[in-house]
Amino acid sequence: MSSSQIGGLDLAQARSRLRPWQATAPAIGADEYQHRLEHARALLRAQRIDALLVTAGISLRYFTGVAWGASERLVGMLLTAHGDPILICPGFEAGSLAAVLRVPADVRLWEEHEDPQQLVADALAERGAGSLALDPAAPFLVAERLRAVLGGKPIADATAIVDGCRMCKSPAELALMKQATAMTLEVHRFAAGLMREGISRTELVRFIDEAHRAMGADNGSSFCIVQFGHATAYPHGIPGEQYLERDQLVLIDTGCTVQGYHSDITRTYAFGTPTAEQARIWALEQAAQRAAFEAVRPGVSCAAVDDAARAVVERAGLGPDYRLPGIPHRTGHGCGMAIHEMPYLVRGSRTALRPGMCCSDEPMIVVPERFGIRLEDHFYVTDDGAAWFTPPSPAIDQPFA
Repeated sequence: MSSSQIGGLDLAQARSRLRPWQATAPAIGADEYQHRLEHARALLRAQRIDALLVTAGISLRYFTGVAWGASERLVGMLLTAHGDPILICPGFEAGSLAAVLRVPADVRLWEEHEDPQQLVADALAERGAGSLALDPAAPFLVAERLRAVLGGKPIADATAIVDGCRMCKSPAELALMKQATAMTLEVHRFAAGLMREGISRTELVRFIDEAHRAMGADNGSSFCIVQFGHATAYPHGIPGEQYLERDQLVLIDTGCTVQGYHSDITRTYAFGTPTAEQARIWALEQAAQRAAFEAVRPGVSCAAVDDAARAVVERAGLGPDYRLPGIPHRTGHGCGMAIHEMPYLVRGSRTALRPGMCCSDEPMIVVPERFGIRLEDHFYVTDDGAAWFTPPSPAIDQPFA
């Protein structure tokens, strides 16, 4: 079995064809940031909570444009019913904050010897806010210190507020994810072309990162899994170097970010001729992925989508449940500014799908210690069903439509 999509390209040729991505999506605008803050306020009112504190991390970037990671120093946004959001920040970071902040804000600085949690307490009192919901990603230490300065008042979990804002993507967010996924699919095409006997997983991982960077991803590959042969039986791979041999399966799972929005695509294909069993399991994986996609529509539960994929596999005699050979994990995960976020396509999830939700569709099938097949593309929920970000694989020797 041969394929024009697998092999036949050398590294110099691939590098010569790498170009910056031309169809770039616009950045999130000021109006959208304001809409996000008002949406959060509406959810606060619905839960009868006076204020929301979001600490450094993905959600702070979502609401303010400040793309800072968490550390032992408190950086956060306090949102109350009225007034500009209050940004709590170390004094020496004021200039850096001003350079990235995308919303009007009341910036309150603290020095190294001061307690920033007290700034939060003072701001709550000043705004007449009695109850507080805390970012679920906030460090435990922040929560404990807040309880101390708030006199032991209960602090609510802000998961429903944060996820309530982030789960359904706007057209601008979808555009950024479409760019990221299109870029990663093109990187996959180059990687498939590089397949040859003896190529190492390290060489492929390095090229995939280089290609993402050349196309304009934020920081190259956000992650990259390359596995050959029996290593494909392990969903997230096994450590150590690997070298490709004729008639092995190849599994590559990789992604990037564009302005903070993730892609995450997996292709599994044969380098050479697959066995009859590999071809059968590949076709079964393709059918399970398609069944999950076809089950998607607004109002359907996430669990029902997972059920649809598993039913295909179980009718073929695999499983049931998480037993192997079969599907060892959930059918999919939400994706956006985090590579794994709500909602999750998993048994027991009663979350109803809504337009704008984005999820992976990847009901991986594993034959223990022999091989695994994962086909992963992402979809977004539309008004009457779902739409793919990237077209799924047509065949075991044709990874790309």
